[in-house]
Amino acid sequence: MDDARPAAAERPGAAGTLTVRYFAGARAAAGRTEETASAGRCLDELLIDLSARHGDRLAGVLRVASFLVDGVTCHDRQAPLPAGATIDVLPPFAGG
Repeated sequence: MDDARPAAAERPGAAGTLTVRYFAGARAAAGRTEETASAGRCLDELLIDLSARHGDRLAGVLRVASFLVDGVTCHDRQAPLPAGATIDVLPPFAGG
């Protein structure tokens, strides 16, 4: 029987992966609302990878953005990102 579901390593939240969600200007710069990436590295390393994938426009947004890891503000950008985590990329918002 052919199972059409993606392998565990390809599913968001699966072991070894994390989900990156983009909001507002970050979404426009990345050209997508979310994507998966490898876990086990720190936020700074992830940001280098995302900048290489999506170019200077997203890199500029990432330099000024705030980040949530599973809904909590990330204060230690050198801490390993756990498998299954969700990283929210929040660029500065204007207005009130």
